[in-house]
Amino acid sequence: MFDSIFTTADAETGVSLPGMLIALGVSFVLGLAISLVYIKTQKNRQPSESFALTLVILPVVISVIILLVGNNVARAFSLAGAFSIIRFRSAPGNPKDITYVLLCMAVGLATGMGFVAYAVVVALILCAIMLLLELTKFGQSKGQVKTLKITIPEDLNYEHSFDDILAEYTQSSTLRKVRTMSLGSLFELSYSVTMKNDVSEKAFLDEIRSRNGNLNINLVLDAPSDEF
Repeated sequence: MFDSIFTTADAETGVSLPGMLIALGVSFVLGLAISLVYIKTQKNRQPSESFALTLVILPVVISVIILLVGNNVARAFSLAGAFSIIRFRSAPGNPKDITYVLLCMAVGLATGMGFVAYAVVVALILCAIMLLLELTKFGQSKGQVKTLKITIPEDLNYEHSFDDILAEYTQSSTLRKVRTMSLGSLFELSYSVTMKNDVSEKAFLDEIRSRNGNLNINLVLDAPSDEF
C-alpha cells in the first residue's frame, strides 16, 4: 500500500522518496547551522528563542512547499492563494533578523529545487561572512548608544546647561524629548548619547547631579523605541 502511495507521489512531483529525504535533511542541517550563527552574533542583545527555532524549521518548510509544487503551475497558484490567507502578528525584526530569514528561504528554495550542493555552499559562505562581520564589528559604533534622562527644576535653562558635560563624556548627544512633570514644576530631558569608551559613567552622572540639584537621572542601554 505504501509503495503505491510513494509511487503516485513520485509521479506527481517528479521527486523520489530518497531525494525528498535528502532535501529535507540538508534543509534541516543548514537551518540549524544558520540558527547557531544567529545566536552567536547576538552579543549586544538576548537571542530570541522563538526566532532561533523558526530559523531551523523555515528552510524545511520552504523545501517542502517547493517539492509539493514541482513543475505543476496550477498547484503553484493554489499554494500561493492558500498562503496569502496567512497573516503574521509578530512585530517585524531588525534588518539583521530579516537577513537571516531571507537566507533560510534561499536555502529552502535551493534544496527543494534539487540544488543541494549550491544550498550547502551558499549557506556556508554567507554564515562565514556573517561571523566575520561580527568579529570585525563592521558598521558598529565605537561607543555605546544609551538613553539619558535628566530631571531638572523649572527655573533651569535646559537648552545649554549640560553641553560642556556632554561634550566631555560623550562622542555625540541629541536632545530627543522634553516633557513637564509634577504640574510643570520639573522638566525631564531625554537624550540619545554615545558614550566614550575611556570615561567613567559615575563621574559623568556625578557632574550632572551637581548641576540638576541632585534630582533623578537615568542612563539606560537599549531603551524601547516608544521612549521617544
